[in-house]
Amino acid sequence: MPEVDTRPLDAARRLAESGDLDGAATIFAELVADPDEPDRAQAAVGLAVVLGESGDVPGSRAAARTALATGHPEFAAQAACLLAGSFEQEGLADQARAAWQAALGVGHPAYVPPAHMALARLATGEEEAERSLRDALATGDPEIAPQAAQRLAEALLEEGEPGEAARVLLEALSVPDVAEVPRLRVMLGIAHLELACAEFSGAIEEGGDVETGALAIELLARTLPLRGRDEDAERVWRYGLDSADEDLAGEVRLRLDRDL
Repeated sequence: MPEVDTRPLDAARRLAESGDLDGAATIFAELVADPDEPDRAQAAVGLAVVLGESGDVPGSRAAARTALATGHPEFAAQAACLLAGSFEQEGLADQARAAWQAALGVGHPAYVPPAHMALARLATGEEEAERSLRDALATGDPEIAPQAAQRLAEALLEEGEPGEAARVLLEALSVPDVAEVPRLRVMLGIAHLELACAEFSGAIEEGGDVETGALAIELLARTLPLRGRDEDAERVWRYGLDSADEDLAGEVRLRLDRDL
């Protein structure tokens, strides 16, 4: 006869998978009650899960805290994430942040990246959010790093820092097997467009010869609509056309009219 696996932990898992949550909870609870049980941390996580599915939120959180207190490198981190998710569902942001911090404290590499992202989501201020996003990016996780880079780059672009946004996106693109490469490249292009606009504006402000000035005006006016700034583009054209320098105004008119 084939050997039957009678480990209580496996038996509890099978009961949970079959829908017998009460039966699973009973076995998990017995294992958790034994301080010398080698599978106590894993059993506590299992108990937290089945109690949560049964609707016993306080019991689930108590079991998760027990697992967290074991300090197990994997199951304590899982327990912290379960606690954090439970608190977030009820809108308990402070408790959720504390639980995600606990997950970071355990230090399991599988749970550190999502914990940083969660802390960015729950941040109470822009600086705190940026710090968490940079920490998430620094993990080099191929799924989390691009998410962090995109959010961070969007914020930096809104703050008028396209150079730093480009650096962040390049850092994400350097991650091995990184996800969302096309999206990262599009955002990098947007950052470069913003950088180009800044350079064109600088060239216009600094003056120079007629040809260079007219070229800078044209390039800026034709680039701004790519960023949805049609009115700004019109103002740039008008600036060139109304220039007191007749040669510059004439050159700008030629550049404007050639595509009409």
